[in-house]
Amino acid sequence: MSNVQNQIDEIEAEMRRTQKNKATNYHLGTLKAKLAKLRSELVNGPGGKSAGSKDAGRGFDVTKSGDTRVGLVGFPSVGKSTLLTTLTGTRSEAAAYEFTTLTCIPGTMKYKGARIQVLDLPGIIEGAAEGKGRGRQVISTARTCNLILIVLDAGKPLTHKKIIEQELFGFGIRINQSPPNIKVVKKENGGIDYQEMCPQTKGMNADVCRVVLKEFKISCATIILREDVTVDQFIDVIEGNRSYIPVLYVFNKIDSLTIEELDILDQMPNYVPISSQHEWNLEELMEEIWSQCNMMRIYTKPKGQIPDYDEPVILHSEGNPTVEEFCNRIHRSLIDSFSHAWVWGKSAKHQPQRCGKDHRLMDEDVVSLVKKAG
Repeated sequence: MSNVQNQIDEIEAEMRRTQKNKATNYHLGTLKAKLAKLRSELVNGPGGKSAGSKDAGRGFDVTKSGDTRVGLVGFPSVGKSTLLTTLTGTRSEAAAYEFTTLTCIPGTMKYKGARIQVLDLPGIIEGAAEGKGRGRQVISTARTCNLILIVLDAGKPLTHKKIIEQELFGFGIRINQSPPNIKVVKKENGGIDYQEMCPQTKGMNADVCRVVLKEFKISCATIILREDVTVDQFIDVIEGNRSYIPVLYVFNKIDSLTIEELDILDQMPNYVPISSQHEWNLEELMEEIWSQCNMMRIYTKPKGQIPDYDEPVILHSEGNPTVEEFCNRIHRSLIDSFSHAWVWGKSAKHQPQRCGKDHRLMDEDVVSLVKKAG
């Protein structure tokens, strides 16, 4: 492994020495492709096996429950255990020394009718992606979450934020990003068919594409770029094992800050200041979790009865989900006997509206499903 790390260091040094311009795009593309392969080998073992393989660091064995899963990631002693206890009522040991939490502690909180599973993960340290301090297990579990809360001590340097981001990046987690709109179709023959649907201004071209594919031993494929992407984004798509997860930066222990320091932090995107010990600003944190997970409440109404406002069906969707997605969330076989639905709420033109399976629902709609006759 030290040999692999030495090769990575050499390539990174070479990249720092190389000027970035059109003439060096090809060379930089080659170096980035080699670097991605070596990092994959360092994290997942020889051959760059996927995170689910026997040689890779396995996550903590925690059963997924509730409507969504949120992971608390951060350095030791930043207040993750206190935050879990405050949000969920689950007792997680908290003390004045580091590494109090040695395994994953799950808890469940209820917000707007949704059951949200919160995982208190052990503190990570620099070099976690290479396996230091059980870091590989922590980050493997973080990959299974719908949202990651990076918990930071507001009194500590902001460099901690950068270190955690680098550790997550090294393990294939792309934070607050969408998957690049790139289509890759591998073929048996025909060479490389490279197509651009829009101008590429970030370093991608046919030559860089071919050298990256050569590094990954792909000789025949159709590549269609539907947006302006970087070489790194293209390599992510070729590797195919990246997780795109939203992240919230939770600055804990704000009771130790001045108003001026809080104003500086307030310029950061995706940030929530809290004090888990004094229970300050937790309502905003829960609202941000709800918003980042794109959760939506749909209430069911059995025929001839009042709607069930206590147990809504929770859907995740960046756009508005359809009636078909609502049916599949309840049970996969329900759509086979679906006839139509009666919908009350903001998405209905009149109350109620008879709708088909393609009707798009909105938050807090009431839906009554009608099955086919016979």
